[in-house]
Amino acid sequence: MKREELADLMAFLAVCEERSFTRAAARLGTSQSALSHVVKRLEERLDLRLLTRTTRNVSPTLAGEQLADTLRPAFDDIDARLAALNRLRSKPAGLVRLNSSHHAALEILWPKLSPVMADNPDVQIEITVDQRLTNIVTDRFDAGVRLGESIEKDMIAVKIGPDMRMLAVASPEYFRRHGRPQTPHDLTNHNCINLRMPTLGGLYAWEFEQDGKPLNVRVDGQLISTDMDLILQASLDGRGISCIPDFHVRRHIEAGQLEVALEEYAPPFPGYHLYYPSRRQATPAFSLVLEALKYRG
Repeated sequence: MKREELADLMAFLAVCEERSFTRAAARLGTSQSALSHVVKRLEERLDLRLLTRTTRNVSPTLAGEQLADTLRPAFDDIDARLAALNRLRSKPAGLVRLNSSHHAALEILWPKLSPVMADNPDVQIEITVDQRLTNIVTDRFDAGVRLGESIEKDMIAVKIGPDMRMLAVASPEYFRRHGRPQTPHDLTNHNCINLRMPTLGGLYAWEFEQDGKPLNVRVDGQLISTDMDLILQASLDGRGISCIPDFHVRRHIEAGQLEVALEEYAPPFPGYHLYYPSRRQATPAFSLVLEALKYRG
């Protein structure tokens, strides 16, 4: 196989996985027009239509799916073998790709990985900030960061942050004007700020615990948002009660800007974990990142 034919196959697989010429071009570090030309050349050489293009997206044809299914394990095997060679180096080197939420990237990954990068100039770390439940295998990430309760069973999960709690909070002014709920059911009489989940699109059901049993409450109010920072600001402005992770509001509680209600009903849950496929062969660079991120209490 000629070198350019291998490159064409890699380009096609990137488009197939990203379902977008724009995203695939960014991933490969090329232009959208050049990538489109490469795929067209591959289709002409094979005399097969591999992709169906519309104004909104790109999807593989049946032939394209079959080709992608053939290429993916082959390229994964190449990556694994290159990683094995990299382990023979005397010091860690290479790229580690991570997928994370905004908060985890800023508050956990960066503080711990910045010293790693300073001490290991040959290690390169790419952090993609994404609120979706990304498939790290399909999107070719080395690892992802999620809350412990939302990780698939076939993944290895390593704790990188403390347990969390969702706290019902509001400004002191709001509680003075409207009173303080005594039980989770009292929230139905309050102006509550709802979070629309960015992954599935539904409204978050506020999660409490009573006598060791889960108690979920559907609340109502004037404001709904997908952005936690906006919900926090609305709470600080006295617009209602919100249910926010404790790490997000701790400093505002300590400053007296927010007060907690129903704290005795707020159970802890597993915090951030780094997760990765169980079949992964760890490179020295990935092992270095993993060790730096482990939560040690």
